[in-house]
Amino acid sequence: MGRVGWMHDLMRAGFALAAIALVVGAAACNKDSTPAATTTPTTPTVARTTDTFSGTVPVGGSAFHTFAVTVTGTIDVTLTVAGPPSTVVMGLSIGTPAEDKCTALAGGSVNTAAGSSAQLSGLASPGPLCVGVRDVGNQTAPVTYTVTVVHP
Repeated sequence: MGRVGWMHDLMRAGFALAAIALVVGAAACNKDSTPAATTTPTTPTVARTTDTFSGTVPVGGSAFHTFAVTVTGTIDVTLTVAGPPSTVVMGLSIGTPAEDKCTALAGGSVNTAAGSSAQLSGLASPGPLCVGVRDVGNQTAPVTYTVTVVHP
């Protein structure tokens, strides 16, 4: 009978220690009642540069201008002025410079009239690029143009 009483006392002491540990642990967890701040990942802002190029495309001809992209980011190309006439459609392209030409990238060419919204847009990697303007076969005289390129 003494043996059963001893086991009972030991179990009661074990439960008491477990209860104390639970209370201390809970107090430690609730030490600071202020909820932890949550963080939202952000995309770093990339500074963008605007280059403006102007020139004249002869009938049946083309012109191009080179620029450098320093970090990966979005590029927007806008033919802002072309004429006369102001409604003339020109070929506009973004590409890589090679010797005396600008080789358009896949999907980097469009026939367009001048406007205020980007006619070409996409993701550019660091390196030399070029913007080209060309006669698409409807010019009857030289066309003066202005192109803006906004890039990282």
